[in-house]
Amino acid sequence: MSEKRYWDEKIETLPHPQLIEYQTQQLRKHLELAWAESPFYRQAFSAAGVKPSDLRHLEDLQRFPFIDKAIERDRQVARPFLGDLTAVAEDEVVFVAASSGSTGVPTLSPFTKEDFDEFQDVQARLFWGTGMRRHDRYVHALNFTLFVGGPDVIGAQKLGALCIWAGSIPSERLLFIMKSFQPTTTWTTPSYAWYLGETAKQQGIDPARDLGIRRIIVAGEPGGSIPATRAAIETLWNAQLYDFYGISDIFGACAGMCPVRDGLHLAEDHILIEVVDPASGEPLQGDAPGEMVLTTLRKRARPMIRFRTGDIVQRYPDGCSCGRTHVRFKVLGRRDDMFIVSGVNVFPSDIEYVARNVPGLTGEYRVVVYTENHLTRFDVEVERSGDFQGADEDVADEVRKQIATRLGVRPRQVKVLAAGALPRATHKAKRLLDLRGSEGTSSRGENI
Repeated sequence: MSEKRYWDEKIETLPHPQLIEYQTQQLRKHLELAWAESPFYRQAFSAAGVKPSDLRHLEDLQRFPFIDKAIERDRQVARPFLGDLTAVAEDEVVFVAASSGSTGVPTLSPFTKEDFDEFQDVQARLFWGTGMRRHDRYVHALNFTLFVGGPDVIGAQKLGALCIWAGSIPSERLLFIMKSFQPTTTWTTPSYAWYLGETAKQQGIDPARDLGIRRIIVAGEPGGSIPATRAAIETLWNAQLYDFYGISDIFGACAGMCPVRDGLHLAEDHILIEVVDPASGEPLQGDAPGEMVLTTLRKRARPMIRFRTGDIVQRYPDGCSCGRTHVRFKVLGRRDDMFIVSGVNVFPSDIEYVARNVPGLTGEYRVVVYTENHLTRFDVEVERSGDFQGADEDVADEVRKQIATRLGVRPRQVKVLAAGALPRATHKAKRLLDLRGSEGTSSRGENI
């Protein structure tokens, strides 16, 4: 008996007209739920002059108001403990995840039993899309403490993989597990995948030869969709890398790469995507980059209607050769990390593309943004690799030239540092140092 290509072939390959019809039906029900059961949504819709019956086509969703992280946090504080975006009684909630906020109050993401079961079915679908099967051993090294990605291991168990619940543990311990149990698959961030591989080599372990990892799932940073970053990690581990996208405000991973590995398929039977201009909020069409706005279609505990994610994405306008019909996109960066130089939008991921491509560099980098004569400027810091024998000036010139070619603007300075000089991350790497808000500083933080 041949192995099935898809976890849920009917829904994953649904022809586009039927998918639109399904989304429209689900969205109408979801808006009605939000209107009837959430005090916040009833008030917000009324203030915007709309009601669920106004939705006749998916495009009509543009008439409904946005929500964002600040609203989500404020409503939770105003109506503890779950806030008034929720549409069910607390008795129906069986699980909450949380993300920390600037106020220090964790922002909760509630799930009913049905929500949670569907959440894990989507995780199984995404795992299946990477090629994970019953014969695989999966080491789940994500944080279990309130993190929405913690329970995703259940999705791997759902498809029948042998699962090792490692959790967030020191690198040395994780490498011990990997060497002892020889798992085939793990999940982390791109920066930590690189860091863990470097740490293994420092311990005399060759990740490509001594460990069994042949599939690495990454999320949380754009690096997994940057070809040079992906190639570097794959070479280090002798493994294939698959990029996922998740958001705690909705549920864990909700988009992921298929075997083609060109863009991330969104689970469009659960979530509707819009791409809008970050400044005006006006919808963008085709493959124009913009802020991703997500709307849940089935999550009952807390509907998220037009949630501005803060992630800048680009949709793929055409279909995928894998046969899946759900939309593909790639993450370009965070709206908060974007800065503008001479009218050009710049993301740290643009710099990463160059840092991973120039010979003689480790691939680590940092972008320093500052103000000079009332204009935004930026410097780039990179590291020479340990065996590089060339001149730092030549490498700096090449980095500067490639950035100018890719973006149309160039950094004021490129500093080439010794290998290991930049800080390594055990979770999400901080690639941007923004000095523009520093008082009493001018170029590069010099006192005035």
